[in-house]
Amino acid sequence: MTVIAIDGPSGVGKSSVSKAVATQLGYAYLDTGAMYRAMGWLCMTRGVTDPGDVVELVRGADLEISTDPAAPAVAVDGIDVTEEIRSTEVSASVQVVSAVPEARSELIEMQRQIIAAASPGIVVEGRDITTVVAPDAPVRILMTADDEVRVARRAKETHGRADAEAVAATRDVTLGRDAKDAKTTSFLTAADGVRTLDTTHIDFNQSVGAVLELVAAAQKA
Repeated sequence: MTVIAIDGPSGVGKSSVSKAVATQLGYAYLDTGAMYRAMGWLCMTRGVTDPGDVVELVRGADLEISTDPAAPAVAVDGIDVTEEIRSTEVSASVQVVSAVPEARSELIEMQRQIIAAASPGIVVEGRDITTVVAPDAPVRILMTADDEVRVARRAKETHGRADAEAVAATRDVTLGRDAKDAKTTSFLTAADGVRTLDTTHIDFNQSVGAVLELVAAAQKA
């Protein structure tokens, strides 16, 4: 079973590229960020912010996530939250979960179980996959891009446009979350053995091609 681990901050193209790579290879796909978003949504709707309460909520939640790259879906306690977790409000609530080590440990264990059950392979994307969740993956990639490019991409994804107003509304949430998450996990600099893919000046198809080339090289090694 082959594991392709992809890390990086918001707006580098992790999700779209990972899904495309998984589809082309016939692999499963796991968006670990969606798991944090789902738990952030749950904390937000329940009004939970205390770290201890966050851990208990995460432990007791029934979190279901699809690994089909063609049909991504997330449900919490039987409620489909696939669309809701992409809102700016939920983005601002993710830190409530990601900043709590015990809550992260619960989600990491769940992620490892999903990875172990995947066949013939899986593309896993997030912020600590190459270093914590799957440090022994044969293919480990850190995707990066310039901040302004990332914010514009995120604005288009969230608001459907990347004009000055949308970019301004997106900048603080995007860069702010990156800065906060960087305190608990390393995803801005490649660890030893992790390949860096800068997507600032390349398009989607080129990004997918670059990842597939790295996978092919690893399989030949």
